[in-house]
Amino acid sequence: MSRSAVRAIAPYVAGNSIEEVRRRFGHARIVKLASNENPLGSSPLALAALRSADLLHLYLDDAYEELRERLGEREGLHAENVVLGHGSNELINTIAQSFLDPGDEAVIADPTFSLYRSAVSLVGAIPVEVPLLNGVHDIERMLAAVGPRTKAFFVCDPNNPTGTFLSPPVWSALFERLSPEVLLVIDRAYAEYLEAPGFELARAVRERGNIVVLRTMSKAYGLASLRFGYAYGDRESIGWLQRVRLPFNVSRPAAIGAAAALDDIAFLEKSVLLNASERSRVTAELERRGHHCYPSGANFYAVTVPIAAHAAYEALLERGIIVRSGDALRMPGRLRVTVGTPEENDAFLAALDAVTSGGGA
Repeated sequence: MSRSAVRAIAPYVAGNSIEEVRRRFGHARIVKLASNENPLGSSPLALAALRSADLLHLYLDDAYEELRERLGEREGLHAENVVLGHGSNELINTIAQSFLDPGDEAVIADPTFSLYRSAVSLVGAIPVEVPLLNGVHDIERMLAAVGPRTKAFFVCDPNNPTGTFLSPPVWSALFERLSPEVLLVIDRAYAEYLEAPGFELARAVRERGNIVVLRTMSKAYGLASLRFGYAYGDRESIGWLQRVRLPFNVSRPAAIGAAAALDDIAFLEKSVLLNASERSRVTAELERRGHHCYPSGANFYAVTVPIAAHAAYEALLERGIIVRSGDALRMPGRLRVTVGTPEENDAFLAALDAVTSGGGA
């Protein structure tokens, strides 16, 4: 029999793949706006580097010192401030394994990225969930939830699944009032899409310590399949994560692709500009139609629908449009929709019009 903590965790349910929807409905063209992927594909420089990858039969590097140094330099830090992961998801589990004992508490928002809850619970710690306020982290109530057993405090910014983000004054208040004894975990998977970064986190790392900032190259750089994430933080915190992470957790192709993508400034800028213009256009269109959207700083948005979220999700699937139902994300009454290309976004708008007006499949 498995551990009780394992039995209490609901299995992660990924969004539908294009192949699954094609098998089910037979559509020739399917628009996938469910997994917050880059609609422009992958960094061309990363793809070129991957084509020349060799020595795949050897265990070549576990430390990736040079790559970690490059990632640290972006924040004014050093290699010892950076740890790499098999996506940032792995690092969330590593954080829980490194810092939380059974009975410890971790303050998180609700809804937010579901892996925080499961990672905390799996090690026998207790997730203390604080509801969002108008779709945004309620930092006041989260700080009030900190108690003598609190060991970690998670902030997803921009938040998944709402896309919302904190203002600079709220960040300042959080850094001033959260006890330095509590590990502050900040997930910035969507940081590249933020038009206003909000707060210089690297400065907080240097001044406060006990901070781990999660990053990924799955989104803006288009490397989701490579599974490359990293975290930066104070040397002590990163040192514990280095001790616990699995050896050779980052593959050679993932490191090669990530290193090349860091040089692809043109692709990154193109991706960010497309996202900003299309996110603004589509959410304005949705608001004009009477659908409320939370202000988003990510490459997705959370939009209300006048019917049950799962019903809207299924009706959109019938029309070849894949989104995520808010019912599956603890966000009833809304859909989470990735920002796509103009053509993909127009296809979604037309399909949603048909669904919400009661049109047939």
